[in-house]
Amino acid sequence: MKEVFAGLLLPFLGTSAGAACVFFLKGELNQKVQKTLLGFASGVMVAASVWSLLIPAMDMSEAMGRFAFLPAVIGLGLGFVFLLAMDKLVPHLHLGCAEAEGLRAKLKKTTMLLLAVTLHNIPEGMAVGVIFAGMVADRSEITLAGAFALSIGIAIQNFPEGAVISLPLRSEEGMSRPKAFWMGVLSGVVEPVAGVFTVLMARFIMPLLPYFLSFAAGAMLYVVVEELIPETSQGEHSNLGTIGFALGFALMMVLDVTLG
Repeated sequence: MKEVFAGLLLPFLGTSAGAACVFFLKGELNQKVQKTLLGFASGVMVAASVWSLLIPAMDMSEAMGRFAFLPAVIGLGLGFVFLLAMDKLVPHLHLGCAEAEGLRAKLKKTTMLLLAVTLHNIPEGMAVGVIFAGMVADRSEITLAGAFALSIGIAIQNFPEGAVISLPLRSEEGMSRPKAFWMGVLSGVVEPVAGVFTVLMARFIMPLLPYFLSFAAGAMLYVVVEELIPETSQGEHSNLGTIGFALGFALMMVLDVTLG
C-alpha cells in the first residue's frame, strides 16, 4: 500500500516543485521556454492517454472480439463530454485572458485562476487513481511499474505547470512569493484527492475499468486540445512548442514501454 500512496503523491510533488520556482526566478518564464514546456506537457499527456490508458482498456476488452474498441470509444467520449460540461459550468479564468469562462460568479480573480488550473488537474488525478486501482485489483494488464510510469510521467509534466501557475501570480498579480507558491501547490491538491478516492472505490469500478481508463484518457486529451496546444500557438509563431511535444511524447512512450 505504501507504493500506491507514493504513486498517487508523485504528481502532486511535481506541481509543488514547479511552484517553488517562484522563490528562485524573478519574473515570468521566457515566452519561448513557456511554449516549449507547454508543448512538452501536451506530449506527455497524449502519450500517457494512448499507452497507459486506451491500449490497456482495449486489452482488457479482448473477450469482445471485434468490438474490443467499444469501451475505449465510449469512455473516451464521456471523458470529453465531462470536461466540456465542467468547462461550461465551473467559473474560471485562464492566465492572460480578460474574460472568465463558465457560469457567472462573483469570485476573486485569484480564485478563478485557481479553478482553471484545478480543472486541468482533475483528469490527471483520475488517471493515476484509476490505473493504481487496476493494479491493486491485480489486473494482469496493469503492473506496478506500469502504474508508476504514468505517475512519473504526469509528475514530470506537472513541474512546468506548477511554474507557469506561480510565476505569473507573482509578477502579474503582485502576490508575495510564499502566497504565489501556496496557490501553485493548492492547484495540485485535487490530484491525490481524486486518486485516493478512485483507489478506495476500486472494487466497485473494476467491472467498468476499461471505461474508466478511457474516460480519464478522454478528459486528459480534452485539456490538451482545448487549452495546452492553443496556448503554445498564441503570439509569435514558434516551433518550440512542437519540439516540446515531440520530446514529451517520446519520454512518456519510453517510460511506459520500459517500466510497463
